[in-house]
Amino acid sequence: MAPTRCMIVEDQALIGMSLEASLEDAGFAVEGPFMSKAQALRWLENDTPDIALLDVMIKDGTSVEIARALKSRGVPFAVYSGLPPNAHGPSELQDVPWLEKPVSRETLAAVLGELVTQPRYRTAPESESPSLQSPGSP
Repeated sequence: MAPTRCMIVEDQALIGMSLEASLEDAGFAVEGPFMSKAQALRWLENDTPDIALLDVMIKDGTSVEIARALKSRGVPFAVYSGLPPNAHGPSELQDVPWLEKPVSRETLAAVLGELVTQPRYRTAPESESPSLQSPGSP
């Protein structure tokens, strides 16, 4: 079985490299780290990760547009930010795991591992509406 592909969006190079090493050690295949919204959205034009880890504030704005793209594809993600969660923040960043920097490697791996087991939306033919399905189900 192929490893779970995790997209990382993090604009601080040292944090991005540390996340990449931690996730690879935990058995994930890492896509990124992407240091800007433009870079991440460009990658998403042709690819889709299994899960993602997003910093909120990045070089060219916020990761809200990335979160919107991921949610529209049914890709579960967690926020990894120096900012606390905000109940009045953008809807794209609500109802997702929120990790405040810094967190232990074990906590990070555990939260991302939980994302892997979440139900996802499958791509349906145009005549059907999307249906919720668990990973591994037909």
